Amino acid sequence: MTSHRIALVPGDGIGREVTPAARAVLDAAGTRHGVRFRYDEFDWSCERYLAEGAMMPADGLDRVRHHDALFLGAVGAPGVPDHVSLWGLLIPLRRGFRQYVNLRPIRVFDGLESPVRGARDVDFVVVRENVEGEYSEIGGRLNRGLPGELAVQEAVFTRPGVTRVVDFALDLAARRRGKLTSATKSNGIVHTMPFWDEIVAERAAAKPEVDVESEHIDALAAKFVLDPGRYDVVVASNLFGDILSDLAAAVAGGIGLAPAANLNPEREFPSMFEPVHGSAPDIAGRGIANPIGAIWTAALLLDHLGHAEAAAGVEGALAAVLAKTRLRTPDLGGTATTVGFTRAVLDELGGAR
Repeated sequence: MTSHRIALVPGDGIGREVTPAARAVLDAAGTRHGVRFRYDEFDWSCERYLAEGAMMPADGLDRVRHHDALFLGAVGAPGVPDHVSLWGLLIPLRRGFRQYVNLRPIRVFDGLESPVRGARDVDFVVVRENVEGEYSEIGGRLNRGLPGELAVQEAVFTRPGVTRVVDFALDLAARRRGKLTSATKSNGIVHTMPFWDEIVAERAAAKPEVDVESEHIDALAAKFVLDPGRYDVVVASNLFGDILSDLAAAVAGGIGLAPAANLNPEREFPSMFEPVHGSAPDIAGRGIANPIGAIWTAALLLDHLGHAEAAAGVEGALAAVLAKTRLRTPDLGGTATTVGFTRAVLDELGGAR
């Protein structure tokens, strides 16, 4: 039996409610496919920050460096500024472990109504550059509190950074339907975006089997709504990918559905998996959080660890529950609980609970 060691970071809010759902599904899928999971749980969170002054300990990365993967539930809580919680936990993990690909699949499941009229056959992936771009640490503020106060934030695009994420996206498109769309804004951003476009063109020349197009980010956002079914793989910078993937999740039915993987493709470091929905403090503790994003994220984790059949089984179980039942959590117009929906997925998987 194959064994994997997983670092669990439930985090804040509904992260603590959906992480057990993901764990139950991982265990059920593992039972069916001869995979055993061992878990180490860490209390890294805003609660820890308020108590100890840090989201995680100074040696946090060393504590999880040798795990096979990390599963993060959610980050964020009232009373802790978002830039504190993210830069104290999520971003150090992404950058310290060189998780330069943020992979966000989008799908309109049968049985779910998209807010976009006529949205059918939507099945694409946003590949977001995850460690540089617009979310750099270079910059600062001057003359705080004075009339002439200013803030400077520098975007950083490196040739190795852009090349590796574009190559990943091209390889993914070649394994899917052979189409890649690059998000740009080279008509308005005069240095970084033309540089991005040049590298996309260079790398695309070595992958002639993939049809590559570039779209300005504003037009692309509109087309995500007007014709989302036309896309296969979309590659974007850190900021553009962040915005596009949340928009795409809304097109698919809601942010609670969306999974994400922070990947170190070379596997020099562990990759981290997290649903996109955030900590949702307004519904935390009520037992009604949508576990779909976390369960689908568990499928991404399985696939990354080499268990493609198990991953497909989890995604298939999700799809079956949505297609065959009216079981929905309140964000999707139903009355199901987190536990109730998870139980239905486990029943489809045939796993022990």
